Amino acid sequence: MKSINLAIQKSGRLNNHSLDLLDKCGIKIDNEKDQLKVKSANFPVQVFFLRNSDIPKYINDGVVDIAIIGENTLIEKDLDIRILKKLGFSKCKVSIAIPNNKKFNSLKDLHNLKIATSYPNTLRKFLNSQNIKANIHVINGSVEIAPNIGLSDAICDIVSSGSTLYKNNLKEVFVLHESQAVLAINNKLNKFKEELINRFLFRINSVLKARESKYILLNVPNNKINAISKILPVLKSPTVLPLNKEGWSSLHSVINENAFWDVIDKIRDAGAEDILVCPIEKMVL
Repeated sequence: MKSINLAIQKSGRLNNHSLDLLDKCGIKIDNEKDQLKVKSANFPVQVFFLRNSDIPKYINDGVVDIAIIGENTLIEKDLDIRILKKLGFSKCKVSIAIPNNKKFNSLKDLHNLKIATSYPNTLRKFLNSQNIKANIHVINGSVEIAPNIGLSDAICDIVSSGSTLYKNNLKEVFVLHESQAVLAINNKLNKFKEELINRFLFRINSVLKARESKYILLNVPNNKINAISKILPVLKSPTVLPLNKEGWSSLHSVINENAFWDVIDKIRDAGAEDILVCPIEKMVL
């Protein structure tokens, strides 16, 4: 049976998130250790486990059709690869950081510094855009220690929580760009593979929509149903069920998690009681 080829990171945090997403999408794979390629038993997809930095070339060359990869890696490789969907996890920044005891007033302070980085293309393009001349020192891994051992004056690296910078007495002074995991796609696919990828994307959208939403149940007096219904950011309209208490009903709806507490406050003030909130596993729209 024909299938699509999907690349994910061989190991690390992005690998764990990617496997979790596949599982939530109902795509089952036996992730045996040290395997390069595994075929799903219940969806036409082969999963390739690759080094993160190699994935863009595999997409560009057509060896894989799609990939779950950090946006920062795609920017660094600068190939003709399309981002199909931002996935909302593994968020980070590519930033410039300097030692805590150094002053930083503007980007001009980067002139003539030695900057250590694992993202030389990204850094070089940025420095050129700002007309800054600096010496780029390429390091693969543990970039944050470079200033402490005298290899550089500053670093350009990914920053997540900032704890690594803190431990190495560094401070973030400028963000080049923000990044997250994305679904990247080869630009030259046949119709059959495009149809399979659309099926895959449909599942991903259902999972991601569920992650950012909550199912809510609340009891309201019948004379306040209309007012509270107008507050609830529902898909179409809330479900209204009569309670075994005269003059009362139960409303069922969906709330976006980003607006959750604001909505809760408003419906409580409007007369809602006994509010229950539940996670949603999938949302098929």
